[in-house]
Amino acid sequence: MTVRVVLADDQPLVRAALEMVISATDDVEVVGEAGNGAQAVQLVAELRPDVVVMDIRMPGMDGIEATRAVAGETTVLVLTTFDEDEYVYAALRAGAAGFLVKDMALAEILAAIRVVAAGDGLIAPAVTRRLIAEFAARPGPVQRQAGAERLAGLTEREREILTLVGRGRSNTELAAELVISVATVKTYVTRLLAKLDARDRVQLVILAYETGLVSP
Repeated sequence: MTVRVVLADDQPLVRAALEMVISATDDVEVVGEAGNGAQAVQLVAELRPDVVVMDIRMPGMDGIEATRAVAGETTVLVLTTFDEDEYVYAALRAGAAGFLVKDMALAEILAAIRVVAAGDGLIAPAVTRRLIAEFAARPGPVQRQAGAERLAGLTEREREILTLVGRGRSNTELAAELVISVATVKTYVTRLLAKLDARDRVQLVILAYETGLVSP
């Protein structure tokens, strides 16, 4: 099954580079391109793509507002310069399934598109800790109390898994650290998603910080 992608970026060269890589594959295709957030929202309504690769800084409607508008209809991968963008966390809160860094290799960006199209949230492991530490909101006592109530139904093992997910561990790293199988880790993660009403792994990371399980 072919993954249908919309590219939303105000830089034509960025879109051209991504389109060139994607067009060389058999399982991913670009069905539309947008130069700003409003165009991206319109294309999602018209084309119903599987994934939108969304830049944050665009004229008019930016990527955060556009992500908020389409997150319920498609999967959004945020595209960021990372070092400059203080809005990544806000984009994840708006419903993005993950983020891409503009200086990543094009092949890695293509792989990320496939990952989120398959239903997995994506936070690049190499920058997870730095991203959350720099951009995660610091919840106050009331928010932390509310977060603690959300975690009340978790077992000790589930809290441990959530903490490690929040620290950016992959399933393989989790399995090695806890001396359990990868299949067992996946079962725990699936259970956490259901218990916490989280959409994907990205939301679990955010929740781990908001509830104070992990500190920036």
